[in-house]
Amino acid sequence: MDMAWFKKTRKPIDPAVKASRVPEGLYVKCPGCSELLYNKDLAANLSVCGKCGHHFRMTASERLAMLFDGPWTEHDANLVSTDPLGFKDIKSYQDRLRAAAAATGVKEAVVTATGQLDGRPVVIAAMEYGFIGGSMGVVVGEKIARAIERAVENRAPFIAVSCSGGARMMEGALSLMQMAKTSAALARLDRAGLPFLSILTDPTTGGVTASFAMLGDLNIAEPKALIGFAGPRVIEQTIRQKLPEGFQRSEFLLEHGMVDLIADRRELKAVIARALRFMLP
Repeated sequence: MDMAWFKKTRKPIDPAVKASRVPEGLYVKCPGCSELLYNKDLAANLSVCGKCGHHFRMTASERLAMLFDGPWTEHDANLVSTDPLGFKDIKSYQDRLRAAAAATGVKEAVVTATGQLDGRPVVIAAMEYGFIGGSMGVVVGEKIARAIERAVENRAPFIAVSCSGGARMMEGALSLMQMAKTSAALARLDRAGLPFLSILTDPTTGGVTASFAMLGDLNIAEPKALIGFAGPRVIEQTIRQKLPEGFQRSEFLLEHGMVDLIADRRELKAVIARALRFMLP
């Protein structure tokens, strides 16, 4: 008997329709191992790939939540940048500031806060890369300097989590002045006998590296973080030589004495706590 009448005709599925069945934002592809990661699992693992250990970038708020024992108090949240140079490119500086604030939910590229870490009062400044590449302008320098002064006043250690492309070009020499300003504030912290722990994440470059980020009593880097002043491509073009494998990555810097240790993010809080117990009574 001919059963052809019983066979169902399968219509081809439109790729656009098929793709729409998977909700967006549920998964992310790991750039380290190409594993497809469920976002909730990734967040629970502090944005570290469970397969290859790739460290994804975190927001400033996520950094603070990871390091503080519980609630924290943010300071100087209403300080905002102006446009001292009237900078204009394809988009005006004021437009860039508004867009960055809308995208990140913060008003500048650093969030400073006080709270407790391992039961000890600390002051933490966490940089927000999503805000114009975490660049350091006048307000970023001012907020970090105020955070350091707050640490001196409260006799508390200071911790900075760097994630930045460097000084903010839209503020010109005014942004470069923040390198000296933050470094001078750290000198006052040192004279007060209080420790500064610098956490270097991917990327930490430019004027941030050339100032406060590398001045820690203990410089702790995350694995495979890009850390340096000028980028590798700029250096190669300048010296006309091929750079060594892994140049400017955390492991290269540890081998050459530029950082003190490399800590997996999942162990970072415990590492900081041990260091503070050693440095302070």
